[in-house]
Amino acid sequence: MRTAPHRQSAPVWATGVILAVVLLALGLVGGLTAARAAPVEPPILADAVAAGALPPMAQRLPDTPRVINLASQGKTVGRPGGSIATLMARDKDIRLMTVYGYSRLVCYTPDLELVPDILRDVTVEEGRIFTLYLRPGHRWSDGHPFTTEDFRYWWEDMALNPVLSPGGPPPEMVPHGAPPTVEVLGPRSIRYTWVEPNPLFLPALAGARPLEIFRPAHYLRQFHADYADPEALAKRIKDEDARDWRALHFTKDRWYRNTNPDLPTLDPWRITTEPPAQRYVFQRNPYFHRVDTSGQQLPYLDRVVLDITDAKLVPAKTAAGETDLQSRYLGFDNYTVLKAAQQRGGPVVSLWREGQGSSVALYPNLTTNDPVWRAVLRQADVRRALSLAIDRHEVNQVVFFGLGLEANNTLLPESPLYVPDISRRYTDYDPARANALLDSVGLDTRDSRGTRLLPDGRPMELIVEEDGEDRARLDALRLIQDHWAALGIRMYIRTFSREVLKRRVYAGSSVMVAAYGLNNGLATPEMPPSELVPVAQDMWQWSQWGQYHETRGEAGEAVDMPAGERLMELYDAWMLSTSRAEQVAIWKEILALHAENQFSIGVVSGGNQPVVHARALRNLPAEALYTWEPGAHFGIYGMDTLFLAPPESAAATNTASDEPG
Repeated sequence: MRTAPHRQSAPVWATGVILAVVLLALGLVGGLTAARAAPVEPPILADAVAAGALPPMAQRLPDTPRVINLASQGKTVGRPGGSIATLMARDKDIRLMTVYGYSRLVCYTPDLELVPDILRDVTVEEGRIFTLYLRPGHRWSDGHPFTTEDFRYWWEDMALNPVLSPGGPPPEMVPHGAPPTVEVLGPRSIRYTWVEPNPLFLPALAGARPLEIFRPAHYLRQFHADYADPEALAKRIKDEDARDWRALHFTKDRWYRNTNPDLPTLDPWRITTEPPAQRYVFQRNPYFHRVDTSGQQLPYLDRVVLDITDAKLVPAKTAAGETDLQSRYLGFDNYTVLKAAQQRGGPVVSLWREGQGSSVALYPNLTTNDPVWRAVLRQADVRRALSLAIDRHEVNQVVFFGLGLEANNTLLPESPLYVPDISRRYTDYDPARANALLDSVGLDTRDSRGTRLLPDGRPMELIVEEDGEDRARLDALRLIQDHWAALGIRMYIRTFSREVLKRRVYAGSSVMVAAYGLNNGLATPEMPPSELVPVAQDMWQWSQWGQYHETRGEAGEAVDMPAGERLMELYDAWMLSTSRAEQVAIWKEILALHAENQFSIGVVSGGNQPVVHARALRNLPAEALYTWEPGAHFGIYGMDTLFLAPPESAAATNTASDEPG
C-alpha cells in the first residue's frame, strides 16, 4: 500500500479495509490475465460488437476489472444471457434496482468486510485522509471515461453550488461542521482530507442508499448554468416544462430513483423505460467493471424486468410463478401458501433471517407533546415495566412459530458487538415485577375497571400507532394488548400510512409507535451508531431531539435527559475515534445504555423473510440474512452473479435451495 511521506500509517480500524484491498489486488493479477487471454462476449452484445457499434469486451472492461471469486462464495461460474422478472407495487420501487445491483465505490462482503468495488484501491491515514484510486479504463454505461472529473463536478459544481445544494454538502462530508479539502491528484486519484477523523465516510459510500460523491459530468453539464449555452439551456427548460435550471438538473440526475434512461450509470443494469409505466426494463451495462474468474463479464443476466401490480396480489402471483425473484411485498404469513406452491412444482421458497434489531419494537415517545405522558414515559422504570409485562414467548410461538429470538431491540448474535446480557435485559416475562415498578413510581391508583390512572387523573389509555404494512406486527400488538391490560394499561392500536405516521411523530403528536427495530442488527465497530443516538428526526422515540441535532438548534428540542446526554457524548467520541478498540468500547456502552433504559422495547428478533426464485435461477443463497443495512437486501450476495441454468437442467433444482433455511 502507498503511504504519503511524513504521515502516520492508517489507524487500526482501517487496517481491515487496506488488507482487503491488498488481497483483492493480488487476486486481480490472475483474473486480469484470464479476462484478457480469453474474452468471452455476452451473446446479446455479439452483433453490436461485430457491427462496430460497440467495442469488444477487452476494450470495454477496465484495465484492472474487479474479479469475483465465485468458488469462495460457494457459487458456480454461470453462463451469460436470459431475463428475469420481479414484481413491484409502485413506480418508485424501481429505485430498488440501484439497491439490488449494489455497485459502490467500496462495498460490504457477506462477511461484512469493506472492500473496494468501483474503486481499484483506497488508503486511509489518521482516520481523516482518504485517497481514492480509480480503475484505469473504467467507463460509464455510455462508454465515456469515468475519471476524477466526475468527482470534482459533484463536489464543486453540485455539493458546493448554492443553487443546487442550498443546504451545503451532505452531513457525511461535514461530520464536524467543516468540509474536507479535496485534491484532484490526477485523472484516476483524488484525496479527501478532513481536519478531524471522519469515520462516517467509508460506511456511507457502501450503504444501501449510498453517499454518491461522483456524477457523470459529461452528461450533466448540459443542464448546468455554469456550463451550458444559455439559449440551449433555456430551450431545454421550456421543453421539459421545468421551473428553472436547478429543477431540470435535479430531474435529469435522479440516479437513485432510476427515472432517467439517458443518465449514464456504473450499475450492472441500466433502465431503458421512461416512467410512468407498467413494465420497466433494465438492460445489462456493457461497460460493467466486474468479471468472473473465467473471464466472463458480469452481470450474467441480460435483463431484469420490473412489473408493476397491486401489492396485495404479489403473494398470489408469486405462488403462480409470475416472478423469477421475489421478496418485496412478501411476509412470513405467506410462507405456507408459497411452500405449498413449491411442492406442486412451483418456484423455490427459502426463508432468510431478518437482520433487523427486532421484528417488532415499541418506541415510547420521550418528546411527545402530551406533557403528562411525556413525564410518565421518561421514567425508566415505566419503560422497564412495559417490557417486563410482555410475554415474548407467547408472541414468538403464536406469531413467529417459535422461530424468533426473544430479545431486546439490539444487535443480533451474528454481530461482533453482540452481548447476550444486553440482548436479554428486562425481557423475561415478570408481570409481578412490572406491577411493582409502576406502583413504585406513583402510578398505583386505578379506576373502577382496574385501569391505572395518570397523574392528571386520566385513565392510562395508551395509543400505539403503526403503519399497517406488517401483519405479523399487528398480530403481535394484539397479544401485547392483553399483556398490558393485565398491568392496568389499556392499549389501543391506530394505523396510519407511513407518510402520515412520520408527520405525526415529527410534530410530536404520537405517544408511542410500533415498528421494526434497528435497521442494522449486524453492526460492526466501524459502522456509525447513529440509529441508537438522537441525531435524526426520523427516530420514533425522540424525534424532537433528533430534529434539534439535524437543524443545529434551529428546530426541535435539545436533549434534556442525563442518559440521552450521555448517548450524545458517546456519539461525539465515536466520531473522533481512530481505533477499533475505541469504537468497540463506545458501541458497548451505547448498547448497554439502551438495554438498561429501554429507550425502545424490542419483542422478537430474527423473523423470517420469504425469498422466492425460479427453479432455473442459480447462485442465490438458500440461507442468508435479509437486511437493508448493511446488506442492500440481495446486494451483498451479488445479484450480478445470478444466472439461468440451461433448459435441460432447470428442473433439477439444487437440493439445498429447496429447503427453507
